[in-house]
Amino acid sequence: MARGQTPPDDPAVRARFERDVLPLLPNLYGAALRLTRNPQDAEDLVQETFLRAYRGFAGFQEGTNLRAWMYRILMNTFINTYRKRQREPVTVGDDEIEDWYLFDRLGGSGVEASAESEVLERLPDEDVQRALEALPENFRMAVLLADVEGFSYKEIAEILDIPIGTVMSRLHRGRKALQKALWETVRERGLVRD
Repeated sequence: MARGQTPPDDPAVRARFERDVLPLLPNLYGAALRLTRNPQDAEDLVQETFLRAYRGFAGFQEGTNLRAWMYRILMNTFINTYRKRQREPVTVGDDEIEDWYLFDRLGGSGVEASAESEVLERLPDEDVQRALEALPENFRMAVLLADVEGFSYKEIAEILDIPIGTVMSRLHRGRKALQKALWETVRERGLVRD
């Protein structure tokens, strides 16, 4: 469908949009909030996403992955609109975050593997949310789509328009950074010993 095309006039298309797309609103808002870190910006992002989706909905092929299509629009809108407002994303080098950081730290302190999940369960959701929000944007988007929204590598690659290998790399590095941030939080709270 052409860019800037007017909304569909067909009542059947409009009814299908309302039936199929509107139920995705809460999940899209949650993703938008995690991306923008601001409720007003999240509302604006979702509104722009739904407007773009509605304009292009007549061209959406029924039977394909509507959820992934909507997330792609959300991500593209975020990148095109909100990213311009932010400074350049922070980069994290591979040498700054070791593989298995959290596991190694817990294993090194003589704590059994089951203690890791016990410690993480004691963290309030806000701490996990804050750690996720602190990730560099590219990592945050990949982790959000995979671990929060449940998309496959292939779907994430399509949504973000990047190769699957890049998805895997961003997920790996994002998860390592998240582990390190959560380790620091549990250590500061005295939930584990160094």
